[in-house]
Amino acid sequence: MSKTTIEFCAGNMHHDGTEAFMKELTKNTSLQVIEYGCLGNCGECYLLPFALVDGLIVSAANISLLKERVMKQACSDNERETSGGRS
Repeated sequence: MSKTTIEFCAGNMHHDGTEAFMKELTKNTSLQVIEYGCLGNCGECYLLPFALVDGLIVSAANISLLKERVMKQACSDNERETSGGRS
């Protein structure tokens, strides 16, 4: 099984809790967590906490909701993979 990739933009760390969430995710060995200088989503980055989960933008109004959405997306990616492949 391959790891779910979660990418963060260094410019998005100004949203309270984003950096701590990223560091928390690095402890999960089933995830590949990467921080880039820029992900090219500047409008999203400025307005909301966000991450890319296997290339899909996941954003939220606050860090609590971002955590929930990122983990839901990561789990759904893993479920698709274990049930016979990705779409």
